[in-house]
Amino acid sequence: MIRTQGIHEKAIFPFVPSENPIYTSRMSWLNYHHLLYFWTVAREGSIAKACERLLLSQPTISGQIRELERAFGTKLFDKAGRNLVLTEAGREAYRYADEIFTLGQELQATMQDGSVGRAVRLHIGIHDAIPKLISSKILAPAMAHPQQIQIVCHEGSPEQLLARLALHELDAILLDSPAPPTVKVRAFNHLLGECGVSFCAAPELAATYKRKFPYSLNGAPFLLPLQNTSLRRSLEHWLEVTGIRLNLRGEFADTALIKSFAQEGAGIFIAPTAIEAEVCRQYRVKVLGRVDAIRERFYLISVERKLRQPIIAALAELARTKLFGQFGDSAPSSRRVDG
Repeated sequence: MIRTQGIHEKAIFPFVPSENPIYTSRMSWLNYHHLLYFWTVAREGSIAKACERLLLSQPTISGQIRELERAFGTKLFDKAGRNLVLTEAGREAYRYADEIFTLGQELQATMQDGSVGRAVRLHIGIHDAIPKLISSKILAPAMAHPQQIQIVCHEGSPEQLLARLALHELDAILLDSPAPPTVKVRAFNHLLGECGVSFCAAPELAATYKRKFPYSLNGAPFLLPLQNTSLRRSLEHWLEVTGIRLNLRGEFADTALIKSFAQEGAGIFIAPTAIEAEVCRQYRVKVLGRVDAIRERFYLISVERKLRQPIIAALAELARTKLFGQFGDSAPSSRRVDG
């Protein structure tokens, strides 16, 4: 934990570039003392509580925050009765400050307890429509990495995950489509790969509809993902082209639940061909046909145009070459979505 006492401020930030004429001649540096006071007031909710925390006087903290506001050219707090509330600019500044000082605490703890080289935590967001087997295959190589990796997976909708990515709460996101342009977040799409789909069902049902595939699917019982998924849209386009009409028996947000129902013979489902063998083995189902025209695509979304974190870059490259390489073009591709 960073301990902050007025007479020991230099112990926290022993090097302040603005005090060195070599640095002031090149660029304007952020005063981290001012930022620390601002961050503490925002966390504690009032200047009075921040004074107790920092062991400094109220005029000192108030004055330093005013200096920070002048440096930024904008107000960071508004008064709400006796309390201070962050302005929109203040909330943005707080997110950066929180990351800076949280990393500072982690750095200090790491150096003091000799934990350099210990586990690295990766926070990965996963669209809940992506098959669990795909997600695990993409992320599994991290478990075999020479450096100990701890993966923290967060599921949600693309909009939820992108919002957390923008706040730097996530290192990257796995989606089954590019980041939607309607979401005003600075993000880059990295194509991991694509493949066709396999139509699977319990053995008896697969045997019934395998002959004369795909036209045997007309009127067949189906279990499908929800309509707001990329796979569902791709399937419906293919059905419109072929004129096949399915007997829809169920719609599911959870792809694992689809397979569980299918295992009991409730209907046919589709899965990425890249994991066909694992799906058949795990759920004891059979493939009754494959359609390459229905494409499943998977993307890694990051805030960087080029993946700079070595572990994430390695995961992306392995997915392209090992998981999807045999199913078509999986060359690196990135596109920016920026608000």
